[in-house]
Amino acid sequence: MKNKYLPLMIGGLLALGLASCEHTLDIPQKGVLDYSFYYRTDEQAEDAANALYIELKSMYYNYTMLKNSLSDDVWAGGGGRNDNAELEGCNEFSFGSDQSFIRSVWEAYYSLIYKANVILGHVEPESDIKKRAHAEARFFRAFAYFDLISMWGEVPLVDRELTPDEYQMPKSSQEELWALVEKDLTEAIASGYLAEKKDANDKTTWRITKQLAQTMLGKAYLWQEKYADAANVLNEVRSSGKYALYQGNYEDILTYVAEYSCESMLESNRVLDTSNAWDEFSFFEVMNHWRMDNLEATSTAFENYKDTGWGFMVPQKNLYDAFVAEEGAEGYRLNQTMKTYAQMTENGVKLQKGKSIVNEGVFLWKRRFSAAEAPITFWCSFNNYRWMRYAEVLLLAAEANFMAGNQSEADASLNEIRERAKLPRKTANMEAIKLEKRLELCSEYTRYQDIIRWKDAETLMKNQGAQTPLLVNKANSVSEPDNVVVEYRQYNTDPNRYGFKSRHYRLPIPATEMRLNPNMVQNDGW
Repeated sequence: MKNKYLPLMIGGLLALGLASCEHTLDIPQKGVLDYSFYYRTDEQAEDAANALYIELKSMYYNYTMLKNSLSDDVWAGGGGRNDNAELEGCNEFSFGSDQSFIRSVWEAYYSLIYKANVILGHVEPESDIKKRAHAEARFFRAFAYFDLISMWGEVPLVDRELTPDEYQMPKSSQEELWALVEKDLTEAIASGYLAEKKDANDKTTWRITKQLAQTMLGKAYLWQEKYADAANVLNEVRSSGKYALYQGNYEDILTYVAEYSCESMLESNRVLDTSNAWDEFSFFEVMNHWRMDNLEATSTAFENYKDTGWGFMVPQKNLYDAFVAEEGAEGYRLNQTMKTYAQMTENGVKLQKGKSIVNEGVFLWKRRFSAAEAPITFWCSFNNYRWMRYAEVLLLAAEANFMAGNQSEADASLNEIRERAKLPRKTANMEAIKLEKRLELCSEYTRYQDIIRWKDAETLMKNQGAQTPLLVNKANSVSEPDNVVVEYRQYNTDPNRYGFKSRHYRLPIPATEMRLNPNMVQNDGW
């Protein structure tokens, strides 16, 4: 009888023990954010906003290389054929939907959109810092969608965090997408919480400014051919007095010498920290620098340039010729933007005997990679990334005002650029504006989106990829004098497999997106 209740007692104690263990093991998972507790403080809101800037900075390399390689400004470059087949594919329009730069940029835009949606969905705008975070999130979301629309056309509209059953979203119409861009930018501008510089020479303001948001809104209007709206908002930026054209040496405009100048609209900050140099690791400078292993010194000036470079994104001769036709061979802006091979030898650089590089006899100078800006390693420069200059605002305003019938404002905007370039005044029209924009902003990732919206791309680039230029030093021995010539090689023989075609007015939806999303429809021709 004594043992009659023993099983019940054991069972009860076991149940109690299990319950106790369950309570003891109910420990919050470390490293996982619970939205119900996070994003409550100003510090957390600012961290979330700063993550947008970090995301933007992280996409700079792919963003710039893709946009430049798709233009008629540059050749893919490098030391020879297949030095970077992915960039060659972009530059020659032989890519498919599995192109890695296209996929990376697409994913980066949606990552930026996701981070913006987290802020808008979880940060209550109840303090000034939180309200600023909301305004900046709206800017970044609009920034991402502007490029998605202008390069891909119709894409999924994601204006909130998605639940798992919403991940496979179809495309939205361009009308819906542009409406979101306009709404986001209009609300960000009207919020009153975006930063503003004290004046044009204020170098302390690095966050998104009201005038930058106005510029993006003006671009959105211009791309939709809402010319009067674009002119109005861009003219507000011009009249604000917050920005001006840089008046230092034009050749320094993209170097660390001119960081946060009066002309800079948006930069990603990079710092020289000798203890943590690798925090600024990037392929950007070394890829865009001249092909240094095939070059050698003609003077001690060679020591001013970083000794490692891979020679990609080299200017096309037709860009140089366009400069010469407008400015003359001695043009101020031309000679501060690029150098001929003969000029490079005067500046301490020449091609080694028996060597060749992909180059048409012209070298980009305004992006030269100086030894001073990367004292630790060629991987790590402290030169800030540049996203937009005030010169672009003026050229957007020139076009918008001209198309809206405001000739005097169009002339004023265009000629402000030309005055800095030491050129005579010119009456603004679309031919003049297109040319000025190409020359002023060459290799600054605006050209591709311009020529596709102007419907000029097929005419300009239909044969791009038919031939590849090589700069060759045909001298093979020390005793032979240098004999440097440009030769053209034909690597592509099927015209259906290179050159801009009508389908290229829209980039392909990345193959990974097509495989993962059964509701996605590929763009025409892909």
